[in-house]
Amino acid sequence: MTSKPLTDDEFAELDGLLATLPAPLEPLECSALDGYLVGVLLQPRPVPAARWLAHVHDVDGRPAPPGTPLDRLHALVLRRHAELNQAIEHRQWFDPWVFELDEEASPSEAVMPWVAGFATAMSLFPALMDLPGPEMLEPLATLFAHLDPEDLEDAEELLAEIETLEPPADMTEAVDGLVRSALLLADVSRPRAPARPAPRPGARGRGPARGARPGPPGKPRR
Repeated sequence: MTSKPLTDDEFAELDGLLATLPAPLEPLECSALDGYLVGVLLQPRPVPAARWLAHVHDVDGRPAPPGTPLDRLHALVLRRHAELNQAIEHRQWFDPWVFELDEEASPSEAVMPWVAGFATAMSLFPALMDLPGPEMLEPLATLFAHLDPEDLEDAEELLAEIETLEPPADMTEAVDGLVRSALLLADVSRPRAPARPAPRPGARGRGPARGARPGPPGKPRR
């Protein structure tokens, strides 16, 4: 299934719909929403839409007040979810929703909301973090290096790996790290089935020679 990417106007519409949700709802803003969707999609088992959608309009999953229009919001979010799913499934590049801040902001500060959304998904749906394997450590460290170390409780091994990493030099490197890490994690949580080799043109299966009669059954072993 393919999904048409959101246009700039649709992105602005989504941003406005999130911003105008009534209190006491605390919705994810667009950059955090994008990281959250990637975190949902990297789970080793698909998360039902009803479960993860509940945290789009409110990070704590509180129901919206009666009469709150959510249909259009959910439709746009599901489009982005499908677009990201296609990219992750086929290990293709995608453009994370991250935005440059003022000139004094570092690349890590710019991508931090996206990573915070990803971390929200890890907190709500921990199956990915529970997977064993050393292949998880480097991509997780690359992502969580953009967060405050104090937010990483009981993660000594992860913090030690973060200490070995150099901060990204610019936005391009920071964004590359997000996408690369997501696809590396997908290799662990959503491994692709090995491709079956195509048969050689004109090749036929091996069978009895033409006109040959099957031989007698073998003697049973005693």
